[in-house]
Amino acid sequence: MSKYEELNTSTRILMGPGPSDAHPRVLKAMATPLVGHLDPEFLKIMDEIKEMVQITLQTKNELTFVVSAPGSAGMETCLVNLLEPGDEALICVNGVFGNRMADIVERCGARLIRVDAPWGQPVDPQQVRDALKNCNPKLVAIVHAETSTGVLQPLEDISRLAHEAGALFVVDAVTSYCGTEVKVDDWGIDAIYSGSQKCLSAPPGLSPVSFSKDAVEALDKRKMKVQSWFLDLSLVRNYWAGSKRAYHHTAPVSAMFAFREALRLVLEEGLEERFERHRRNHLMLRDGLEALGFEFLVDPAYRLPMLNAVKLPPGMDDATTRKRLLDEFNIEVGGGLGDFAGRIWRVGLMGNSSNANHINTLLGALRSIL
Repeated sequence: MSKYEELNTSTRILMGPGPSDAHPRVLKAMATPLVGHLDPEFLKIMDEIKEMVQITLQTKNELTFVVSAPGSAGMETCLVNLLEPGDEALICVNGVFGNRMADIVERCGARLIRVDAPWGQPVDPQQVRDALKNCNPKLVAIVHAETSTGVLQPLEDISRLAHEAGALFVVDAVTSYCGTEVKVDDWGIDAIYSGSQKCLSAPPGLSPVSFSKDAVEALDKRKMKVQSWFLDLSLVRNYWAGSKRAYHHTAPVSAMFAFREALRLVLEEGLEERFERHRRNHLMLRDGLEALGFEFLVDPAYRLPMLNAVKLPPGMDDATTRKRLLDEFNIEVGGGLGDFAGRIWRVGLMGNSSNANHINTLLGALRSIL
């Protein structure tokens, strides 16, 4: 007799920075019988996923696909393929994930130029304009929705500055994808990556990415091999494109089934309707939290609707209160990172977790604790 019991996790209300609650249809799709990763039926599913990712990212980029790894691998995919040793890269940093991009740039052997803004505030385009006067970067990269601080970064001005300088524009849309507007073509984004587990509400472990024609041209002009074999787009793209699919790796078939169903749910709801739902629920949560003494970290114009960063009321202990929420009410919220550890909460309203029932349950639990 096995000493290991049958798997039976608690039913949590996921209101942290990710993952979010998966819709029952997404979980059901994961239980679909497996097929091979080169089976004609699975290749058709890959084509459907690619098309739906193009629609949800609002792009016609041919090189659009899903990396078989989480959002951090999407980040690396964009940077290690576009950068070679000796290149310059300007990275905008106002939180944890801007710092992560900067780290990867240095690991590529490229020269890092940082533009730093205070955590909890957006990057000012003037900072980027000033920095570009003293460098000649191959790319400019920025986080659209900084998960560590709750800042929604306006992109169009910085995109224009990047292109005027002859640079590619790279965007982290891990938290914003399928929760607020992301217009890849209209905003001149050359490379973008996201994740499956936030506003898309699929299981963690996949990263949709998309590359413009200019970015593909930069890939084709590389002088050196990409430092990562697994993320090398000169190899991976042949698995996702063309009439004859070249074997590269064994795709996570069940995760792809779930990803496809999550995309179907997004398109059934409609992008604009989905964005409005996230905005409406954010306002409902805001009113309830402020009435309990919480204060928002970010100015209203730059607040993420799906990731709410709030300062704790005086006298409230971070770890103790979050533990009570989890133990007594099955509610997960996220704590602060870096300088904000112990000082703020990050309350997620992402995808299937963005609903009035979740908000009312959280507010009721907090009233009980307080």
